[in-house]
Amino acid sequence: MARTQDPPRGAMPLRELLIPKEAKAMASFGVRDLDAMMRFAPRRYLVPAPLTSLRTISEGEEVSAIVTVVGVHERRMRTRPGSVLEVTVSDSSEQITLTFFLAKPHLVDWHRSHLPVGALIVVHGRVGRNDYRGTFQITHPEYEPVEDTAAGRAHAQRPRPVYPLRKNIAQRTMREATEKGVEHAEALTRILPDEVLAERGLVSLAEAARLVHTPLTLEDTRAGMAHLRYEEAFVLQSIFAQRRAQDERTPAPALRAEGPLQGLFEQRLPFSLTEGQRSIGAELVEHVGRDHPTSVLLQGDVGSGKTVVALRAMLRAVDSGHQAALLAPTEVLAEQHHRTLTGLLGELARAGQLDGHPEATRVRLLTGSQRTGARRETLLDVTSGEAGIVVGTHALLTESVEFAALGLVVIDEQHRFGVDHRRRLRTKGPGGTSPHVVVMTATPIPRTAALATVGDLDVLTLRESPGNRAGVSSYVVHEQLPAWEERMWARAGEEIAQGRQVLVVCARIDEDLDEAPEPRGPEQDGAEKPPPLEPARGVTQTAERLRRHPALRGARIGVLHGRLEAEAKQEAMDAVRDGTLDLLVATTVIEVGVDLPNASVMIVLDAERFGISQLHQLRGRVGRGEHPGIAFLDTRVEVGGAHSQHLEAIAEAADGFALAELDLQRRGAGDLVGEEQSGLRRTLRHLDVLRDARLIENARQDAFAVVAGDPELAAHGALETAIAERLRDADPDVERS
Repeated sequence: MARTQDPPRGAMPLRELLIPKEAKAMASFGVRDLDAMMRFAPRRYLVPAPLTSLRTISEGEEVSAIVTVVGVHERRMRTRPGSVLEVTVSDSSEQITLTFFLAKPHLVDWHRSHLPVGALIVVHGRVGRNDYRGTFQITHPEYEPVEDTAAGRAHAQRPRPVYPLRKNIAQRTMREATEKGVEHAEALTRILPDEVLAERGLVSLAEAARLVHTPLTLEDTRAGMAHLRYEEAFVLQSIFAQRRAQDERTPAPALRAEGPLQGLFEQRLPFSLTEGQRSIGAELVEHVGRDHPTSVLLQGDVGSGKTVVALRAMLRAVDSGHQAALLAPTEVLAEQHHRTLTGLLGELARAGQLDGHPEATRVRLLTGSQRTGARRETLLDVTSGEAGIVVGTHALLTESVEFAALGLVVIDEQHRFGVDHRRRLRTKGPGGTSPHVVVMTATPIPRTAALATVGDLDVLTLRESPGNRAGVSSYVVHEQLPAWEERMWARAGEEIAQGRQVLVVCARIDEDLDEAPEPRGPEQDGAEKPPPLEPARGVTQTAERLRRHPALRGARIGVLHGRLEAEAKQEAMDAVRDGTLDLLVATTVIEVGVDLPNASVMIVLDAERFGISQLHQLRGRVGRGEHPGIAFLDTRVEVGGAHSQHLEAIAEAADGFALAELDLQRRGAGDLVGEEQSGLRRTLRHLDVLRDARLIENARQDAFAVVAGDPELAAHGALETAIAERLRDADPDVERS
């Protein structure tokens, strides 16, 4: 059947529409055709002050006035190159001077040509005072020609779009470019079906472009942006709908066996499963029992027991005659998972060994730094199927790793892996089948954010935590209050004296190298920026300072960071687990998944430099055993300032769910899924997942209906093109296959 697809007229290159300066300005934002430019929304709108008489103005006031040019005077500047252009204007009640300081002659000529004597203009700006004459003036005002009619006055009062700018680009250039684009808006590529526009009460795309870029009222801007937001949500949900449909058509091994390993594992568990673990486990059983691949997001707070739930699903895969793989983002975490799984399984993980159970399987570890002999042995077990469970890092994704019968993939901290990683694992199923995929995250995503960013995954949420954890209390420590800092280190020393351990995290490895990350604080676009931060402390120097600290006298102190050799990292972790280290100074290499039950104190230095999810993950490293944990968020920022308030809010949040909601409310779509995905803004261009929750639900309903009726989008060519373009620059959360 021939595809009915209109040519993308909106793909008109901007170089055919704009002058070079305007096209170059747009290209600096990656905007190169008409479609992209009309969807490039202003950051905000500037509403002019009400029209007023010059007789009533006062110094410092923002004014708008309709005036006539009565005189133009140019003089050279005395102390620097260039000219001062003084334009006298009047509204018949009073006169005022418009003053321009212009370095280049062509700028003088430009303003002279637009401000001839007798011209009627509307002028906007702040009233100042001429220091020499003592008279009122407006320096560098905005102005434009105006008609002295009701329509002209309304046009003069319209909101002005404010676009983001790059160096040497004027706001005027951006506005003139988009105004030219509006003249060709009927040629734009229409993505939303007409029936959707009618059902949802949306204006046409051409009208939306006019309302967004050349509005007459703020209500116009809201109506125009409503179309762009719905369109964005519709495209995203269409991506998810297509992937759901693709999954329905792809075969997968149905993992339905109730075999021996599952029952034996539950018998040897040293604790009882929570009600949440049982109910979520039952849902997972239903998902992996399907004969088409399931895609599940298993989310739960730090310490909620996700690993045990995932292990039960992996054992179901083994009992069903297949293999399961657990993919971790770092070698430290992969080794931790391997140790955890073999510890939980005991004799059930020692197939072929004298002390192994008759029904046992093998649990193998595969990382990039493994010695050749161990790697060869692991690969043989993976290829032969002897290894029922394989734990590894990105090394699992290489072409040399061939599974005998991969049926289930569990990905820990899914935001660390992009689409290519997941796609490669999808191809490792036996006989053209695709394994089931369960991705885990300890950074919960509120429902509306999940619909917009991982909408092709079924979200399963663990809300309760096992009762065998003591929990953690969090405090912000301001070094500007020395007594607080002294008490923090004293408390660390007291915990060490009680036989417990302390973790100290730094934002960088070495203070002598320029490697500190950019601060990830609470400021928003357009908000006043907090004062600059102190240079971040490093692991190397901090460890040396702590060895001399009176409160830590005699403490055994070690270090751990990404620049160490794999063997040195393992030795450091083993020393902490064995109790031969009292205090470990580390980078965020210990952020995720590291289980140290005897650690009771977490101190994060320069805490203002870490994201919300990072801080929550870090404080989750303590209080995992019988002793209550304490997390100190240490900072040198001003007490009560923006960064300080940000840290206090994190410390007061009870759990990851509260933090996710807090961040969603504060920024709309900020750092919801970890450091690698702090760019939800890259994915959501116009949408705000809090404000637009109902819109996203409606778009999901419409998109799934369209894809259900036309899976290949044969009659929706523009939508198909929009999906392809979106996937090219999408966030990994969206681009999942």
